[in-house]
Amino acid sequence: METKYKTADLNNRKLLAMRPLPPETLKSLRDYYRVGLTYSSNALEGNSLTESETKVVIEDGLTIEGKPLRDVYEAVGHARAYDYLHQLATHKTLEEKDVLELHRLFYLQIDSEQAGKYRTVPVFISGSKYPVTPPQKIAAEMKKFVNWFNKQELKLHPVEFAALTHKKFVFIHPFIDGNGRLSRLLMNLALIRNEYSIALIPAVLRHEYIACLEMAHADDKPFKEFVADRVVATQMDLLRLLDNGGVNLHNGGANKHFDSENGGVKSLEIQLLRLIESMPGLNAPALATTLNKSLRTIQRYLKKLTDDEKVMFKGAAKNGGYYIKIE
Repeated sequence: METKYKTADLNNRKLLAMRPLPPETLKSLRDYYRVGLTYSSNALEGNSLTESETKVVIEDGLTIEGKPLRDVYEAVGHARAYDYLHQLATHKTLEEKDVLELHRLFYLQIDSEQAGKYRTVPVFISGSKYPVTPPQKIAAEMKKFVNWFNKQELKLHPVEFAALTHKKFVFIHPFIDGNGRLSRLLMNLALIRNEYSIALIPAVLRHEYIACLEMAHADDKPFKEFVADRVVATQMDLLRLLDNGGVNLHNGGANKHFDSENGGVKSLEIQLLRLIESMPGLNAPALATTLNKSLRTIQRYLKKLTDDEKVMFKGAAKNGGYYIKIE
């Protein structure tokens, strides 16, 4: 497991080293995965649209002759939820209303009365021997889920955090329909918020995916490994895509992120240590702003540096800051 996480980290560092990407490239990548994630996630649930048909539906606003209208609505709704996902990536915390809005956007054209509302009836998952949360306990379990998400985001490895986010949500199964797609959206939200690229699960892996998820009721290691594999596979596809498109470590502004002495990418740990040494007493938001990184990323590295006893926090929570720890 640790080896897979290390591979994901290495790939992620390579991708981060390609920044900053031109705005046009960023937009085209977001559109590329808007189609790819919408297609793959819907296909896992039996949606009959092909990837090219999905693109036509969500980008051109056209229906496909001979295809069920519901399949079209699923594609349009998922694309809207995907767009909202990127807004949530910038929020400080995840709130329960955010999850409800994700479902509302996805499900609105399918059933407006159920969109964005927790189910009020029992449901059963075909092929599973495990029950999902009864309707009277859903609200309480979702509050626990959101609280867990916000507390664990900086404590767990991003890939493990994404897998557990998926597992915990889908086991609650809070909505009458769309829970699988919401769980994969939230899984990818967990990755995006930690500066990882999204992960796709192709329909051809549906049997393995469902089997690992079923096993996760008793042992979630196989499911975490499955998600790690999908993260790495999607990263490799993205690296090939960018390289073939002319984006690599020797192009554009990438060189300022490149450091051959630190595994290809200048270590953020080193940058943090140097900054704290030169400007002692800065808090996490100030460090994040100075280094032009997300607050969550800086907090995660600060925790590691603190655990390794390289830095220490002094002062009150509101006005204290970080200092190099003297041996």
